[in-house]
Amino acid sequence: MKYIFKLFSLSLLVASLSSMTSCTGGDPDVKAAHELAQRVVPSVARNFEFKKSIDNDSIDSFTLSSKGSKIVIEANNAGSMAMGLNYYLKNYCLTEVSWYATDTVVVPDNLPMVSEPVSVSAVVPERFFLNYCTSGYSMPWWSWNDWERFIDWMALNGVNLPLATTGQEAIWYNVWSKLGMSDEEIRTYFTGPAHLPWHRMCNLDGWQSPLPQSWLDDQKNLQKRIVDRERQLSMRPVLPGFAGHVPAALKRIYPDAKTTTVSEWGGFPSDYRCTYLSPEDSLFAIIQRAYLTEQTKLYGTDHIYGIDPFNEVDPPTWNPDSLAMISRSIYDSVTAVDPDATWLQMAWILYADPVHWTPETAKAYIQGVPQGKMILLDYYCESVEEWKLFDSFYGQPYIWCYLGNFGGNSFLASPLRDVNNRIDDVLANGGSNLIGIGSTLEGIDLNPYMYEFILDRAWKSPIDSDSLIMSIVDRRVGHIDQNARRAWKLLTDSIFVDVALCGQGPLVNARPSLTGFSWWTTKPNVTYANSKLIKAWGDMLSVDNPGRYEHAFDCVNLGRQALSNYFMALRDDFTSAYESGDTTVLISSGDQMKELLADLTLLLNSNHGTRMSKWITDARSKGTDSTEKDYYEKNARTIISIWGPSKELNDYANRQWAELNHTYYAPRWSMFIDRVIDAAKQGKKFDADEYFTTVRNFENNWIEPSPLEVETMPASDDIETARLLYSKYANKIIAHPASGGATDCVSLHHW
Repeated sequence: MKYIFKLFSLSLLVASLSSMTSCTGGDPDVKAAHELAQRVVPSVARNFEFKKSIDNDSIDSFTLSSKGSKIVIEANNAGSMAMGLNYYLKNYCLTEVSWYATDTVVVPDNLPMVSEPVSVSAVVPERFFLNYCTSGYSMPWWSWNDWERFIDWMALNGVNLPLATTGQEAIWYNVWSKLGMSDEEIRTYFTGPAHLPWHRMCNLDGWQSPLPQSWLDDQKNLQKRIVDRERQLSMRPVLPGFAGHVPAALKRIYPDAKTTTVSEWGGFPSDYRCTYLSPEDSLFAIIQRAYLTEQTKLYGTDHIYGIDPFNEVDPPTWNPDSLAMISRSIYDSVTAVDPDATWLQMAWILYADPVHWTPETAKAYIQGVPQGKMILLDYYCESVEEWKLFDSFYGQPYIWCYLGNFGGNSFLASPLRDVNNRIDDVLANGGSNLIGIGSTLEGIDLNPYMYEFILDRAWKSPIDSDSLIMSIVDRRVGHIDQNARRAWKLLTDSIFVDVALCGQGPLVNARPSLTGFSWWTTKPNVTYANSKLIKAWGDMLSVDNPGRYEHAFDCVNLGRQALSNYFMALRDDFTSAYESGDTTVLISSGDQMKELLADLTLLLNSNHGTRMSKWITDARSKGTDSTEKDYYEKNARTIISIWGPSKELNDYANRQWAELNHTYYAPRWSMFIDRVIDAAKQGKKFDADEYFTTVRNFENNWIEPSPLEVETMPASDDIETARLLYSKYANKIIAHPASGGATDCVSLHHW
């Protein structure tokens, strides 16, 4: 019997291996797709069969069908297989796969069959994702676990051209060392981790340095895993090239090098300004070769390089002929190392400085590179489409991009229908040099549905745009619910209508002031009636069987915006009472403001997506000892608060997180409210200058590592907390003249 049992077990093993072979087919693309399914939907991964198509390899495409109990996904590469898997999960299972590993993926036990084969192909060859800034505002503290899920998310959404900037400081360290610079000179040239994007873009040197050696080693190893996985999933990582930014101390070794100090940026003192090496200097090509050789040895290459020499700073000259010579010299330095190289350039420079970047200067710079060898990222197309202003970039290939978020700001701003129309327009009229659609978001976490919608539009699907919107709604809830659909229709028609602004945030997050907002980085403007948002919030909270995390996040997300909008009205009441000398109303309004701030903390603390604890915990986890842990925490706190040493970028990366609200925003407002009331009681004018000094000292102290008190608060149920606050505030908000409630008939919900 034992012998028979062993034979039976062996036959089962052979059958299992045979089944696995049929799943992977020995093809690396099939293997990569199967492994992705095992990571994302492990309980049903065995129900998917991936096949490599042999036709139409030049166009990314996939076909879904059913064969017995299997869902068959046939596609031209691993990336298209991943896109096919996600198409099935979204449209047949109402399953949402978020970009965070902490979010649960819910799939049905029995997978629906595909009654008729469905074929979908890409309408553009390139789907770009990420922004230099994202690595500072969202990703600096990520581990491989975070990156693995995010790369899977990109593959599932069809991205094949991701920006890959991690780990470059380790390469630069080796390059500068070989050129004769000391360890101290190099590591003090770098900035703190969260500020590295602006160091890389030649905006900022040395802020919160020196960068620990342990960071360089950690990020180097992480980048190897990132680019390896991205290539397995048919992506071509966009790696950096040398753009001209050099350490000022390099002049010690090369005193005759042709360098200039770049223009002031971000209000930083001159000590932090960057040094730029002319591409026409012979040293430029030497550094380019050293960097690209070292980078290729460590990370490989897909022959496409992100090079952005003049991001928000002036070039050495605005002479068109000189600009053409600069761009050609940069290109030549790259192709001398990699003859197959293509240069990827942000067109953000054209938006950021429209005075100097005229059609004449832009054309000279862009056409200094051979035709087809520079790809332009049209960076902020929901606001300004540069392809329309610069003659479709004079024939150079370009990618239409939706930005959608600056600094990771927590704000409802996503003009979905207008963006949809703009994509229709560029696909029809953008010219044959339109090669892609993508996103250049500065921070992730907000409005994720918008980015999935953008990337869906890069594929020719049998599902129309309105159906795509409803598909988003249904999968965020997990089933078809008319309350959710009604809420989202109101949102897309009336709330999601404005573009995200450069410098935006709810008034709660702004440094306090009696009128308007105190600084350009926290514009709280909304153009819709807050009563409409209350209506959508109530409908969202009325969903039956609200079991999905995505829906719970949406309930908190709408609530934090609605309460923040109401805070503006309360602040204006407070100011009116101060100006009229009505101390009783002044005190009452101040108490209401403080109460709302406390309630906002309660709401934010109810959902893990609106807490600060992971940001700080992950930052500290990068440290090898207590000194390093404190260093990383200080850097993590700095970028989301004061940003730098001056007021210029203060609160630029503001966001609504429970602990941040409780320990930073709310105390600033409490100090302000108390001082205004004290001044009114004494018959004095509020001393704004004295308050500014006090609050700046508070802000500078806040960035120092310290316990986050709100972490001791029990995390309440998110939907129940949102319902509690809706019941408390909905009537008040509707009744307030500033909410537009008088012109809207709103039926309040009760539970």
